[in-house]
Amino acid sequence: MFGICNLAMIPLRAEASDKSEIVSQVLFGEHFEVLEQHKQWSYIKMQYDEYEGWIDTKQFQPITESCFNQLSSDAIILNGDLIEYIIAPSNLLIPIPLGASLSFLSCPEININNFDFEGTKISGIKPKNNILNSAFMYLSAPYLWGGKTPFGIDCSGFTQMVYKLNGYKLLRDASQQATQGEALSFIEESEPGDLAFFDNDEGNIIHVGIIMENNYIVHASGKVRIDRLDHLGIYNAEINKHTHKLRVIKKII
Repeated sequence: MFGICNLAMIPLRAEASDKSEIVSQVLFGEHFEVLEQHKQWSYIKMQYDEYEGWIDTKQFQPITESCFNQLSSDAIILNGDLIEYIIAPSNLLIPIPLGASLSFLSCPEININNFDFEGTKISGIKPKNNILNSAFMYLSAPYLWGGKTPFGIDCSGFTQMVYKLNGYKLLRDASQQATQGEALSFIEESEPGDLAFFDNDEGNIIHVGIIMENNYIVHASGKVRIDRLDHLGIYNAEINKHTHKLRVIKKII
């Protein structure tokens, strides 16, 4: 069985319970495979990054396998505005966030294809120097564990969505993203748009941010913010201390 999200966003949970941890979000138009289904809960695998979790069975629309395959092979089309509206039948307006998928609009088999969209569409690969322009659209977004939107986002959701808006695929979690790309030896070798990863005392990757010019970094910590970056890690001038310990810098593009 296969499905598509037909709401603005829905929580992807670690367990089949409304009280369970939200590990990620499924944004409008994102499609997935349903691996297991019960009356109230469905266990899914996202097509984009193969992330798995539980969603409420009432919060998605089934699609055919042929439609799933078509969406998986077609070019990705995304909403490029901070917030926009999908116009559904009977002029019902559904708000959708930045980065929501619009690829389904070209799939005639989906019975929600009567929806219309009049906002900004983004598709294709953008130059690396556009990465930071996309990142700045999320500035001051509050930190939210599992979040992927300007209304709540975590560190790896932030980097994944920024790269996705520019046509590049990152995995979901910081530890997974750290396996991608080419490792650099020094900060001085990095370029704006590269990723910096940070670990805890046990050596586990727990944080990621996007490198800017002149030893600055934009990342989600409390909110999406800009801080200094040096060979030790992230330095927060507001509290006069390092908040994250640098582990590795990766060039993805």
